[in-house]
Amino acid sequence: MTEISKTEFEVLDALWEQYPASANDIIERLNRHKDWHDKTVKTLLSRLVKKGAIDFDKQQRSYLYFPLLERESYVVNESKSLVRRLFEGRVAPLVAGFAEADSLSKQDVDELKALIEQWEKDNG
Repeated sequence: MTEISKTEFEVLDALWEQYPASANDIIERLNRHKDWHDKTVKTLLSRLVKKGAIDFDKQQRSYLYFPLLERESYVVNESKSLVRRLFEGRVAPLVAGFAEADSLSKQDVDELKALIEQWEKDNG
């Protein structure tokens, strides 16, 4: 998969909210969080089309964009890539880093325990 920049991801994330969507719909969603210039968003949409992350249908004089990537599969691929790059494919050092930095909430720990228990059931 082609690498997607942080700003491209923000545009893609706004599209995942609801699609198909016009450039103006996406700009409106993005502007809820911070000011985006229309031209910037349209440039990022073009880049995402070229990268094969999204596509569009032409409706009269406008374009309706839709994602070609599912959010869940993108997140899984990016997560695996991060773990491979930074932690030699091991998840434990990643979690340990969060634990040492006191970044894990009780809810995070409970969710991790549930994931481990489910993994043990499935692979035990």
